[in-house]
Amino acid sequence: MGFLSDLGKFFGGGGGSDPSKAAEPYLSAIPGEIKPYYEPYFQAGTAELPQLQSQYASLMGDPTALINHIMSGYQESPGAKYNISQGIDAANRAAAAGGMAGTPESQASAMQVAQGLSAQDQQQYLQNALGMYRTGIAGAQGLAGMGQQAGQSLADQLANIAASQAQLAYSGAQQRNQSRSGLIGGLMGLLGSGVDMAASLFGPKSSGTGSETGSSFL
Repeated sequence: MGFLSDLGKFFGGGGGSDPSKAAEPYLSAIPGEIKPYYEPYFQAGTAELPQLQSQYASLMGDPTALINHIMSGYQESPGAKYNISQGIDAANRAAAAGGMAGTPESQASAMQVAQGLSAQDQQQYLQNALGMYRTGIAGAQGLAGMGQQAGQSLADQLANIAASQAQLAYSGAQQRNQSRSGLIGGLMGLLGSGVDMAASLFGPKSSGTGSETGSSFL
């Protein structure tokens, strides 16, 4: 009865529990559950890529353009104004003490002091601006890196899920194939037994009885 029941399931499409089908709803739900955790980082990193590419292209194409752009916003700092004023006064006092006050030489000396102090202020402004620019670039690179890592992690997770689904599908198919092979083997054995039984019941009788009857007749 058990074999006939299995045979009916085999031809009717029934059977035992399929692990691939049992696990499929859970595996299919995982991508939707994990994506929200990776998506913000992936999107943030992706959004930074065009800006980074633009900055890199500008730096490689014309490095001085960035410096010119930064210096176009330069304004002399209050500290520089004070230092220049103090420097010119000191130069004039030194010229007066040497009896050269008001001479072209003393004026040139005072101008040289002022230009030197102004150049220092401009250099400090440039270094400060470049430092902030580097900080911005580093931040954008960090976001892009996090986006890349998030995308890679998500891709790895999805690949693992797909591999699990494939493995379970393979195992389920293998299990079904083994079950079918067993059922077919059982069916062939049953048919063979039926043939042997039919042969024993309906086959030709032994000739011993006929010989014995003939001898009696003679």
